Amino acid sequence: MTEGVERETMDYDVVIVGAGPAGLSAAIRLKQLAEAKGQEINVAVLEKGSEVGAHILSGAVIDPKALTELFPDWKERGAPLETKVAKDRFVALGPQGSMNIPVWPMPKLMHNHGNYIASLANLCRWLAEQAEAMGVEIYPGMAASELVWNEDGSVAGVVAGVFGIGKDGEEKSDYQPGLELRAKYTFIAEGVRGSLAKQVQAKFNLNAGKEPQKYGIGLKEIWQVPEENFDPGLVQHTVGWPLSGDTGGGSFMYHFGDRYVALGLVVHLNYKNPYLSPFDEFQRLKTHPVFKQYLEGGKRIAYGARAITEGGYQSIPHLSFPGGVLVGCSAGFVNVPRIKGSHNAMKTGMLAAEAAFEAIGAGRGGDALAEYQTAFDNSWVKKELYVVRNAKPMYSRFGTWLGGALIMGELHLASLTGGFSFLGTLKHGKTDAASTGLAKDYAPIAYPKPDGVYSFDKLSSVFLSATNHEEDQPAHLKLNDASIPILVNLAKYAEPAQRYCPAGVYEVLYDEAGANPKFQINAQNCVHCKTCDIKDPSQNINWTTPEGGGGPNYPNM
Repeated sequence: MTEGVERETMDYDVVIVGAGPAGLSAAIRLKQLAEAKGQEINVAVLEKGSEVGAHILSGAVIDPKALTELFPDWKERGAPLETKVAKDRFVALGPQGSMNIPVWPMPKLMHNHGNYIASLANLCRWLAEQAEAMGVEIYPGMAASELVWNEDGSVAGVVAGVFGIGKDGEEKSDYQPGLELRAKYTFIAEGVRGSLAKQVQAKFNLNAGKEPQKYGIGLKEIWQVPEENFDPGLVQHTVGWPLSGDTGGGSFMYHFGDRYVALGLVVHLNYKNPYLSPFDEFQRLKTHPVFKQYLEGGKRIAYGARAITEGGYQSIPHLSFPGGVLVGCSAGFVNVPRIKGSHNAMKTGMLAAEAAFEAIGAGRGGDALAEYQTAFDNSWVKKELYVVRNAKPMYSRFGTWLGGALIMGELHLASLTGGFSFLGTLKHGKTDAASTGLAKDYAPIAYPKPDGVYSFDKLSSVFLSATNHEEDQPAHLKLNDASIPILVNLAKYAEPAQRYCPAGVYEVLYDEAGANPKFQINAQNCVHCKTCDIKDPSQNINWTTPEGGGGPNYPNM
């Protein structure tokens, strides 16, 4: 707790940080259990975005498995799963050509029939409506900026709603010290690389014995296309161009709703070339004939980016700690070969809710919910991730083409045997930051200028994300050492922050003579993707929460 600051305190049974799929599913499940037993339980959900869904970005092809467990009648309730998958296509790309790869021989887990194309942001808005109708208190625009501690060292809750601190660190006229929201249990459901999740993982050594978490960056646009180019229910994934064979990743394209095309590129953040720009690779992708045939005559209406957890089974931290739990992507439950994680996030939120409800009913609070860890260990989420555990390491070791072929064989065997592999469980080895190579070993990449039709620049893209931050506030992107970007990162790595950031936050500026480089942070552009916190080779950037409500305002991502 911040020393010397007096705050109003609010007490709850459970406080949930993050109104994403995991946090909202947890809140709903707590209320369902209380209603079934005729009991009361007080639940608060804090959301740093201006509204629920404002910071949610995903592909998204959604497996409804967890939603069906949560609400068996979700169709009758009007859940916005808009378009059932009708066509499943997989394509290998070259610079101009392409080759369709049959989907039917692929492991069944990679097939998408029975799934739905939708906006995950809109699904979260719908889940929030269900939660509020059940009595859950949801507070959008309330960033949880720090943890509150009990005297015994357990988590007691969070501080949220701090406003009105200027760039100089001084209190402004509209200063509000925020609230202390205390709880018997605090659920950390911030999503990928959350600032509070980082703190509890470090303090309680939750990553002991685990592999480093691995990440990708997902860049996404939504286009509205002419009727003749629209193929409702089409799901297409590609590998290959524009990424090189040693750079992991691939694209997605989903047709849904009112002539919408969700189009994106995922780049694995363990890439080596410091000159690579995921944003510019994405812009190049759209100039390929495979995509232009659908986008021609259409209009780009939304843009965003978000980091994705890719470590899987090997990288899942210990899930409970004194006073709380990690749920959803705060722990990392994405199934990389399926390119899906929302169903797993929802289920882990539900499992944590069930453990917390029983503990609170028994008069407990502030302890580690070991029952949640046990429930996860016996769940279909763990089984699903165990089967695919070697996919990411094989991509990393063998590259796109050989690695992809080996993964298909691995997944067929593992699917039939419940996870057996001749390779055992492969390790990831090093972090994505440590994977970055030296600039002297690579040539700069000459990306084509945006054409303004299919490809665009960063600033016009950030405009479409409706990103906004109060300008007179301390920068939420903090450097541990202000000298490192120039003295270390520029000298050794050509300062890759200029390129891995998908929003133009980081620049290296020079004087008129082309000398005296200066590192500039345009924090107001930040779309909260967290890539800088992950990929900076010196691990010098610490992403923290800005004032609540700041960041992107995604309409239907």
